[in-house]
This record gives sequence, C-alpha cells and structure tokens, in this order.
Amino acid sequence: MSSIGDKRVPTIDGERDIKSGNVLPNKSDNESLLVTWQGDDDPQHPYNWSWCRKWSITLLLSCGGLVTLMSGSMLAPALETMSKDLGTNPEETQVFLSIFILAFAFGPMVLSPLAEVFGRRPVWILASCFYILWNTVAGFSKSSALLIASRVLSGLGASAEFAITNPVLSDLWRPEQRGTSFAISSFVPLLGPALGPMIGGVVSETMSWRWTFWVLSIFDGALVVIALFTFKETYEVVLLERRAAHMRKTTSRAYSTRHTNSSDRSSFGPILSKALSRPFRLLLTQPILQVVAVFLAYNFGILYIVLSTFAQMWIERYSQAEWQSGLHYFALVMGYTVAAQAGSLVMDKLWAYLKRKAGNDTAPEYRIPLMVPGAVLIPLGLLMYGWSAEKLYHWIIPDIGIAIFGCGIILNTQALQAYVMDAFHQYVASASAASQFLRSVAGFAFPIFAPAMYQRLGYGWGNTLLALTFMVLGWPAPFLLWRYGATLRAKGRAQW
Repeated sequence: MSSIGDKRVPTIDGERDIKSGNVLPNKSDNESLLVTWQGDDDPQHPYNWSWCRKWSITLLLSCGGLVTLMSGSMLAPALETMSKDLGTNPEETQVFLSIFILAFAFGPMVLSPLAEVFGRRPVWILASCFYILWNTVAGFSKSSALLIASRVLSGLGASAEFAITNPVLSDLWRPEQRGTSFAISSFVPLLGPALGPMIGGVVSETMSWRWTFWVLSIFDGALVVIALFTFKETYEVVLLERRAAHMRKTTSRAYSTRHTNSSDRSSFGPILSKALSRPFRLLLTQPILQVVAVFLAYNFGILYIVLSTFAQMWIERYSQAEWQSGLHYFALVMGYTVAAQAGSLVMDKLWAYLKRKAGNDTAPEYRIPLMVPGAVLIPLGLLMYGWSAEKLYHWIIPDIGIAIFGCGIILNTQALQAYVMDAFHQYVASASAASQFLRSVAGFAFPIFAPAMYQRLGYGWGNTLLALTFMVLGWPAPFLLWRYGATLRAKGRAQW
C-alpha cells in the first residue's frame, strides 16, 4: 500500500507493500483490477497539483461564497424603501432578507450528495447559473410574492457554496496545509455580510434597490466564466473512476476503483438514492454532528440578528443616511480580517504541535482550542456594541464592539468547520451539509423576531440577552468537545 496524506491507497495493477516495495500479482483478465493513485507523488492527485492551480480554485470558490453571503445581507439598508414600493409591513419586509438564508438549509442537503456522485465542478457551475437566473428575476419583481419566491430559488442555487467549498478544500489540501486555505475560504465569504450592506446602501440610494440584485448577478456570472477555464474536478472518486473508465476502454479489462465496482455502474439509481439521503442520515445518527449543528446554529442566528438590524440602528439611533449606515459594516470586515489571519496561523501551528506531542497521531479535536477565544469575544463584542448604541456613545465604540464580535464568529466558524472536515473526510460534503442545516434555519428564523426584541428591550438589554444565552451554550462547548468529542464520534452509526 502507498499513502496520500494520511490515507492508505493501493496502486493500479495490484497492491504495493510499502515496506517491501513488492507489487502483488495481477488478477486474471476476467477479474476486476483495482485502480487507485500511483503513490504519494501521483501528479493527477489534487494534493500534488501546482500551488497556482490549487489557490486559483480556492480563491474562486471563496469569491463565490462572498457573492452568496452578500446576497443575504445586501438588501438590509434598502428594506424600508422596498417596504414602501411593495406595500409590506416590517415583519414581511424582514422575510425578504431572511428567506434567502432559509434556502441554505435545504440546498446543501441535495447539492452535497449530488457533488459526491457527479463531482464538484458540474454541480457548482450549474447551481451558480440557477442562482444567476433567479437573482436576476428578483430584481424585476413587482410583488412581494414573486420576490419571496425568487429569493428562495436563488438561495437554493447560491447554497452550492456551502455544499461544495469545504469538500473541495479537503480534496486539494493536506491536513497540515488546511489552516491558511481554510482561513481564506472562511474569511472572504464572511466579508459578504459586511460588504453587502455597504455596497447595497450606495447602490440603492444612487440607482435603485433593484440593482442590488443585478450587480450580484453580473459578478457571479463573471465567476462562472472564470470557472469554466480554471475549476478542474477535484473529487477523488470521480477522478479515479475516469482513470478506470479510460483503462477499461483501452484494455477491455474490468478495471474498477475501491469506491465503485462493475455492479455499482449498473445500479445508478440506488447509488443516487443513497447519496441523496446521506446528509439526513448523518444528522440523525451522528451525535457529534448534532452537537456541532446546534452550536453553529446559535452562532449563525446571532450573526444574522446583528446583520439584519445593524444598518437600521445607525439610521434610527444616529440619524444617518442609508449609505452612511452601510459603511459601519467595515468594522466587521476589520474584525474578520484580524481573526482570519490569526486563526490560520494558530490552527496550523496547533495542529502540528498536538500531532507532534501525540507521536504523529492526529484527531479532529486538535481544531477545538481555537474556539476558546471565540467563545470569549462573541459575548464581549455583543455587550460593548449593544450598550454603547443604547447610550448613544461616539460611533467608534459600537464599531469596536461589532469588530470584536466578528472576530469571535470567525474563530468559532473556522474551528467547527475544520473539525467536521477532519472527522468525515470521505463524505465531507454530506457531513458539512448536515452540520449547516440548523444554522441556516436559525439564520432565517432569528432575524424575524429581532425588530420586536430590540423595540421591547432596546439594544442594551437585547444584546445582553443574546450574550448571556451564548455564554450558557458557548462557554462549555470547547471543553465538552475536547473531552468527549472522540466518544461522540465513536457512538455514531456508519451511514455511508
């Protein structure tokens, strides 16, 4: 056997004993021959692609994630104008923003297994085209019903970023290299909730709220064109099956892979059915995914409460214009930037240190220590932002608070998503979709009650409630995952 990263794989015409260097005898022509990677340095394995190719794909998908999260928040400064144009009340108008996030819960549950059957590239490109179509339609909406419907459909297409980005990173980068790449892929998309309202405020005030949709469609269209030339398939199963198919065609012998065999190729229906149900089965049968999903849900729910009301707070409390209110999201960008840079360095160094300390043994729990500073920064930022806004302190104080809050969100997100990637390597797409299901539901539901909460409690006590609730859930989480994570993973039933 030979190894790719931390995986053990055989070679094409038999199994190689890495210690002796011997290749086992080939099977007869009538028997299936195993096709896998030709050792650690097989140039066709994505781990061994050039850094230029790997980073171009990483940055492409990161920018796709940026578009997705900008779409979720870009309307925030224009909600009042949209409410007047379409004749809706504040609660209905809030749905325009949050219904897009609800689609993120269901889209990956379908797109992730499709990416495990057909590959990452075709699913990403087709889903992006679907997003462009319905996001463009949203800009032409004359009624709230059409706008909501088009937001749901465009959200389903945009959710491909959540379904595919993490699996592609897992395909491209070895575990010890994932800190920087994962930090970038987390950081760039999370600029979306900050940049979206900034750009949306300017676009809606100088042009029209409808152009907030069309600008994003143009941007994503450019990414799809770039992807046609730069986004090569990365999924090991698909790449090996292509190699096996080529060898079957050229030799007329029964080559197969360790993922598929001859009978698999004649039973496509059951394979697809099993793949489509996998995210739901994982969520229902893997205790560790359930724990991660609940924690991510509260993180994402709080984030979208803040994002959906942040611009309106500056308009109402500080009497600022729409375009001015959007500029304050730059404070989030600064918080994200600091956390992404620090998080990437700490994640890789922690992984290397803990691996060395454990005698080169690795475990997903090595990602968990990064959650500790995040668990402290989130409630600290919420309290600072809420009470400074309540007391109408100088604008820089709420911005510092929101930057601290953003740091905490990034650190927690990086740690938990990397944890899932390491724990469910082969089916990381389905596992990621399962872990993100509840967070997207929370991202939809939490902002709906946000205006009523702040109206009744104010920004000070409203954010205090959020901070205290987070402390109850968030402070024990890193220690429980570190102590019991391996036990919870062992309790999960195999659902492959």
